[in-house]
Amino acid sequence: MSQRTHASLIGTRILLGISGGIAAYKSAHLARLLKKAGAEVRVVMTEGAQAFITPLTLQALTGEQVRTSLLDPEAEAGMGHIELARWAELILIAPATADLMARLAQGQADDLLTTLCLANDALWCMAPAMNQAMWRHPATLENARRLEKYGWHLLGPDAGDQACGDVGPGRMLEPEAIVNELLDRLTDTGSKPSGLAQHATDAAELTITITAGPTREPLDPVRYLSNHSSGKMGYALAQAAVERGARVRLISGPVALETPPGVERVDVESALEMLEAAQKAAVDSDIFIGCAAVADYRAEQIAEHKIKKSSDEDALTLRLVKNPDIIATIAQSAVDSRPFVVGFAAETRDLERYALDKLTRKQLDMIVANDVGRPGLGFGADENAALLLWRGTENEAAPGRLELSPQPKTMLAAKIIDTAIKRLSATDEQSSCPSSQVT
Repeated sequence: MSQRTHASLIGTRILLGISGGIAAYKSAHLARLLKKAGAEVRVVMTEGAQAFITPLTLQALTGEQVRTSLLDPEAEAGMGHIELARWAELILIAPATADLMARLAQGQADDLLTTLCLANDALWCMAPAMNQAMWRHPATLENARRLEKYGWHLLGPDAGDQACGDVGPGRMLEPEAIVNELLDRLTDTGSKPSGLAQHATDAAELTITITAGPTREPLDPVRYLSNHSSGKMGYALAQAAVERGARVRLISGPVALETPPGVERVDVESALEMLEAAQKAAVDSDIFIGCAAVADYRAEQIAEHKIKKSSDEDALTLRLVKNPDIIATIAQSAVDSRPFVVGFAAETRDLERYALDKLTRKQLDMIVANDVGRPGLGFGADENAALLLWRGTENEAAPGRLELSPQPKTMLAAKIIDTAIKRLSATDEQSSCPSSQVT
């Protein structure tokens, strides 16, 4: 770990909760890393966790008594669980099983760990760990969304080989990755955690414009060209942005979704309408995110009346013309009024190569690349994965890269918004530095 890691966690009081999954064996290493980084660590284990790792192991690593029971007569003589809840500045549950997530999502307090979570108002983080099918189950995904709404920060899960032999999302993040995630949280919110309501990134003074959904390109009064975009990703981005305090404009194609509270929505149909709305909104936007699935082509001529099927011909020929590239138009606009521009790349192969090409060719600041060929992800689904790429500044050696494993779109959206805000800040700092000015 870097020296920054050590300095950031010194004196932080962390309550490490361990629930009953095979990934509990990683918790010993995690506890050791947290102690090495200077944190004060106390451990609470569920009954199931003790089947995988002993309390004595964690006690030896932390130098503190490990708590396992809510009804411990010696500890409860002084309301020990309340004192422990007050002591913790940060609760970290790793691993967090599907069962534990379900109980917390329902507000249950049927053991020591869940009771402490309900009696504590500091920073809450958990690292989910379970079989890939359990993670993908609608009930688990709904519980994850509910927990995030309550203020929990979900770290992961990761994807890859699992102990059961399956391959997919659900692995607990490695201990080093969890510590780095905590560092990011603590760096963003100050030297100490300051409450569950505080998001990782504050956007109170920012205006963020987001395009979402498909466009419809009419062929005649009753037919049109479109695509399978549901708009869920764009609407999740709008929700995440408004939760961070930003003024949010959502330029939406036709979708069957409710507008997130506090979001200003502009409805459009065609690509040309979306371009017009985007150019108006971009003038005073700090961040512009092009998440809409804009039709690449439109009919050269729209038929005045319904195109009739001919009994004499088995084929219909339509002449299409290219639609304007909305995201490139915004990105290549006047420098003095140009927002920080984030594009999306939906690909079925060579994801990173095509995304980097689009990032450079369209002069974007950041791009979110999705593999839409992966089953259960992308268009119409509630879950997605992404590869985030961004251009570096003069102070950075190379372009940045962040890979996000499959997770609910609401969770993914929060990470995309936080990253965009951080990159905007880094860009602003670079442009305000005298050494970077053109003379």
